[in-house]
Amino acid sequence: MEVLAAPSQIMLLLISSTWAHAILAFFRRIGALGLFLLGVCDSSFLFLPFGNDLLLIALVSGGRHPWRWVIYTLAAALGSVVGVALLDLVMRKAGEEGLEKFVGPKKLERLKGKIEKRGGWALFFAALLPPPFPFTAATAAASALQMTRRGILTAVLAGRLVRFTAVSLLALYFGPRLLHYFRSEYVEYMVYGFIAVAAVGAFLTIRKWLRASPRREPQVS
Repeated sequence: MEVLAAPSQIMLLLISSTWAHAILAFFRRIGALGLFLLGVCDSSFLFLPFGNDLLLIALVSGGRHPWRWVIYTLAAALGSVVGVALLDLVMRKAGEEGLEKFVGPKKLERLKGKIEKRGGWALFFAALLPPPFPFTAATAAASALQMTRRGILTAVLAGRLVRFTAVSLLALYFGPRLLHYFRSEYVEYMVYGFIAVAAVGAFLTIRKWLRASPRREPQVS
């Protein structure tokens, strides 16, 4: 069995590598739109740690027009806000009961305490800080606990703008060195690993969404 498994694993790795390379090339090719779409997915149902940051660095560092970092930063931040808005539509209807299915009872209590005590500031720092800070769980909790939609989206927009502005400025300053590292095989394999994690994370998140969504009771005629 082990001898037969080896070729299949190698084939799977080759397919995954080709698929990952194609996805990265696609998002980078469409520029600001790619950042926007990736932000929507990452902040709603797709789990992709540092995905927006890596794409933002690649676009800002490799661009011929340095001023475009402003457009890229806004695109990434607005995409994240739209993704949170989609998540809000589901979790606001699911309520606290649905949130418990989404994050678990222990995590629910911790998130509930943070949201009730700090509100918008908790979401601001969730949007600002990188993984493993639970950004999606925090925004889902705020929506399920009926925090105002305007408050949620404002906090997320502010946090993402600060974060992506800092990433863009670092990319401008360290651009040539970052591009050198990006072209190395180690970084390429690391990105492939991120995409593999994203695929698994997206599947688990969608499953949680379906569990958290309120089910309609059958009507008795």
